[in-house]
Amino acid sequence: MPISRLASLRLRGVLSLALGTAVALAACVSDTSPTPSPSATGATSSVRPTPSPSQRPTPSPEPTPRFTNEPDDELAGLIPTEVNGIPVLVAPFDEFALTPGDIGLAYGEIGNRFASLALAYVERPRLSLYAMRVDGDPVATNDLEPHLATAGRYVGIAGLDPDPWEAGLVGGDQVWVRPEDNATAAGTHVYTWSSGEFVFLLIGVDDTLNRALIEALPGEPAPSPTPTPSPSDSGAGEASGEPSATP
Repeated sequence: MPISRLASLRLRGVLSLALGTAVALAACVSDTSPTPSPSATGATSSVRPTPSPSQRPTPSPEPTPRFTNEPDDELAGLIPTEVNGIPVLVAPFDEFALTPGDIGLAYGEIGNRFASLALAYVERPRLSLYAMRVDGDPVATNDLEPHLATAGRYVGIAGLDPDPWEAGLVGGDQVWVRPEDNATAAGTHVYTWSSGEFVFLLIGVDDTLNRALIEALPGEPAPSPTPTPSPSDSGAGEASGEPSATP
């Protein structure tokens, strides 16, 4: 047989063998492909998205102390320019460095709502007045009771008497008053009170002048006393127990 024919036969055999090997490999690869199991498919379809947690309402922010003092002409206008013939000096808002937050620290959560501060003073006899406007709900004079000690300390009175403050009336309005004691200069009284929208703190050495200025400022009237029923009123409408004079 010629060599060329033998070579051709060998080449065909090699090609046939290579083709057969390729087909077999393809079949193996096809057979080894992973087939998704029915259980896995069913598990995937049954998965539900996890609902996102509901948002809790954000609480309203609490009031915070204000350490800037905006001019408040209405507040300053409440303070009279003289009392009992003595000049009362109202400090311009741009001439003192105190802010509502400074004095508000003495009044706790009420002081956090102080929006503006006005200062006034008398040179002789010495008197100082702090007037504060309050944002939000009205403040009653009784609401100031938990802050009396710190209010006294704010004006420089530490106090030897552990409970020196008393409830009182000036011109028919309710006040808290700290009378003179061993911790104060002679004649010194400290007052604090409210009119609902305003809170006041006053310290002075002449109580006649102190009370005159308090009467000139807004306040909270004392509640009217409840009338006591008279004996005749309590027996009205009841049988007297006596026989009737009517025949």
